[in-house]
Amino acid sequence: MAAKKALSQVDTVIGYKLYLEQAAPLLSPNVKLESSGMTAETKRAEEALARAMKGERVAVVSGGDPGVYAMAGVVFEVAADRKLPLGTDPGELKITVVAGTPALTNGAALLGAPITHDFCAISLSDRLTDWELIKKRLTLASRGDFVIILYNPRSHGRATQLGEAKSILLENMSPDTPVGLASRCGRDGQNGTIVTLGTLEPEEVDMQTLVIIGNSTTFVYRNHMITPRGYLSKYGDSQSQEV
Repeated sequence: MAAKKALSQVDTVIGYKLYLEQAAPLLSPNVKLESSGMTAETKRAEEALARAMKGERVAVVSGGDPGVYAMAGVVFEVAADRKLPLGTDPGELKITVVAGTPALTNGAALLGAPITHDFCAISLSDRLTDWELIKKRLTLASRGDFVIILYNPRSHGRATQLGEAKSILLENMSPDTPVGLASRCGRDGQNGTIVTLGTLEPEEVDMQTLVIIGNSTTFVYRNHMITPRGYLSKYGDSQSQEV
């Protein structure tokens, strides 16, 4: 509701063309739209800040949560790089981040309850992060027995990273580890599939799929992926314990 209210109060909405299309039902017919394609995040942030500095009320839209692999960071980075006067006093630039629902929680809900214990999120996109650093993070996360959520697993221009990630994880994880594939989370046509780490086929995954890899305790019950928090092992069958 906060996002819906914010969109109703702006003069201009800036975003990736797909996200503008998805937000269309929430936008006023009089609002100005500025769309761009992939890899134009910095350009969108610069345009938004330039318009705001001239007195326009501007919204930047992105998928999921704006602070999770999305546009909030680059907007603040550009503002800091340009030394813009951020604040709430007259003449200062006010930036408000309206939290959304991150893909990882939508994906988890689609699959069951796979992230009810400690987890980490790793993007496999090496467009902005060195691949060697991504591989290091994959290794350490698997050694730490985290549930691992992979963002940006595969695209037309990045066809090998998920296969390499699978090989890295198998060095420390069982091939029987449950893996959830959550596609188009929270959108029309969403779909959840559960496989194992050993049977995961990278070719069946696309950019709109989230890959959730269980830890050593994760199990599957009637096509639901479940990571126990430990309640039954600690409290048994007691129904009266307050946690």
